[in-house]
Amino acid sequence: MQSLWILGLTTAQATHVAGPVPLAVTVMFSLLLVGLITALALEEKLHAKKSVIAGCFAFVGLFAADALDLLPIGSVTNVFGEEVELPVYVPAIDWNVISIILGASLFVDVTSRSGLFTWIAIRLTKISGGDPRKLLFYYGAMTVLFSAVLNNVTAMIIVGSLTGVSLNKLGRKDKLLGFLLVEGLLTNVGGLLTLISSVPNIIVGTAAGISFVRFFLITSPFVVIATMVTLMMGTRLFAIHSLANEEERQKAARLVADFDENDGVESRFFFWFGAFMTVLFTVTIATASVLPYIRDLGMGYVAMAFGLIMLIRYKAVADEFYKSLDWDLLGFFMALFIVIDVMEHAHVLDLIGQGIVPIIELGATLGTGLMLVASAVASSVTDNIPLSAMLAKILSGLETSGDSPLWWAVIFGANLGGNITPIGSASTLVAVTIIHRYQLPLSFGDFVKKALPYAVLQIGLAIAYVLLFLG
Repeated sequence: MQSLWILGLTTAQATHVAGPVPLAVTVMFSLLLVGLITALALEEKLHAKKSVIAGCFAFVGLFAADALDLLPIGSVTNVFGEEVELPVYVPAIDWNVISIILGASLFVDVTSRSGLFTWIAIRLTKISGGDPRKLLFYYGAMTVLFSAVLNNVTAMIIVGSLTGVSLNKLGRKDKLLGFLLVEGLLTNVGGLLTLISSVPNIIVGTAAGISFVRFFLITSPFVVIATMVTLMMGTRLFAIHSLANEEERQKAARLVADFDENDGVESRFFFWFGAFMTVLFTVTIATASVLPYIRDLGMGYVAMAFGLIMLIRYKAVADEFYKSLDWDLLGFFMALFIVIDVMEHAHVLDLIGQGIVPIIELGATLGTGLMLVASAVASSVTDNIPLSAMLAKILSGLETSGDSPLWWAVIFGANLGGNITPIGSASTLVAVTIIHRYQLPLSFGDFVKKALPYAVLQIGLAIAYVLLFLG
């Protein structure tokens, strides 16, 4: 009931479910959870959005839980000692996570209008001189950076679109598949760089009490190593080499010189203001746990505040940005938190936790390694968000220390598992969509065959890194 305390409420309702829950009831709700995970894995075939799928399961779960008298229905007492009527599903939602996602998305969307991110991408293209090998390394580094500062999907859209234009102009369309696949894989590596780079990081990191700075210091060495290894493999497996002679280098340099990085810059003032605010946003998020007053209000407040500040420039047309927000993702999260809360009251999480305990009892080395592999495999076939939320809740229930490597096993596994299959993460799905847009052949099986060597190596490196430096 951690989210109950976030709202400043007492445990008047939380004590409602103190008695045992029949095993048959727990099994029934376990099947409901399996149904949700299966439906999310088949999202494309069902032609339904995540919010609709999770919303339906939340609706059914709440009704069934209330019918079986599992929910703490009734009034609650707030911090002022007043009785308040509050729907049981409101405190089930982690509003801090919702605020971070909403505010950060708004900030990135408005800041992108300054042309800052496109300017960076085109500048790197020109610096590369059109050399394919340099271009892959520059685009790879840019993908990781954008995935960390923006989000995986936005990073893939920006870099993937520029990659298609650049390689077509350079007459290197035969290398496009390799570029896009490597970039797609690197979005999930870059998603490990900061606490706010991916949703699993936010969920698990918040539950474990990991600060922004500590998260960055721990994951950044791995991200650097994994990025370099992935790029080196990409150059070999897709035969992406440097230009052979001076004539080819001069020709390529002339072609990329025609790119104009200032095309997307409407206002120089807003461009530099966007750059300044991006740096300030990153610094504020990093130091939120120690800043006076800010530490009390949390990272959600910071994200919302910066989003609002950037929105002032477009105050007359602010509704345009509201329309472009990923409401499906936000709705999905709220419904997911409700489902997880219902599963907690039905003791489903306790049941799963009992299954995880034997893995933990295998010891710091074997147990942590198995947890990372299990998280990665599960993330490859279903959404890593409900997996992260469920495992974070279970580890919290088991009173796992914030210093335990098990938290990092879930974080690394949930992010890197998305590189095993094209449905493992939204960014790899976007990469495949761009690949198909250029009419390049790549089936589900082809993706797994090409991506698996990268994923196995990345996960292997993650296991070694977690066990050697965090165990």
